[in-house]
Amino acid sequence: MAVFLSTYVNKIDRKGRVSVPAAFRAALTPASVKSIVVYRAVKLAAIEASGLDRAEDLSRRIDRLPELSDERDALSAILGELRPLDFDGEGRIVLPGDLTRHANLTATAVFVGCGPTFQIWEPERFRQHQEEMRARIRERGLTLPPGEPQ
Repeated sequence: MAVFLSTYVNKIDRKGRVSVPAAFRAALTPASVKSIVVYRAVKLAAIEASGLDRAEDLSRRIDRLPELSDERDALSAILGELRPLDFDGEGRIVLPGDLTRHANLTATAVFVGCGPTFQIWEPERFRQHQEEMRARIRERGLTLPPGEPQ
């Protein structure tokens, strides 16, 4: 599965095309190398994105939930929103209008690596979100669990 790291800022052209960072495209597995999967972030004013393998993993994990359960019904709704977006010859995608409105994207997009996924943000909203998350880490004294022994 892909690992997306770092933050990149790219311009959105008047046709709604934006270049996916070369490092993100390079991180995609061979099965996903020609496209990504995107959807509206549930808790954030951003677009969630990943390779197809991550979307398949999400589907398998939802499928393990009990049939007819509230959790399965609610989380399955995300699958209906997943959209594959193909890269053009220059590594660009066309962002659908409803997603650009959800993330309030206009002229510039910030691509933020989140490990197995990445997010696409409006720059000022991302700056505010990042400050809020750093403050939360400090205020709550959040830490990571111990790493696996090597």
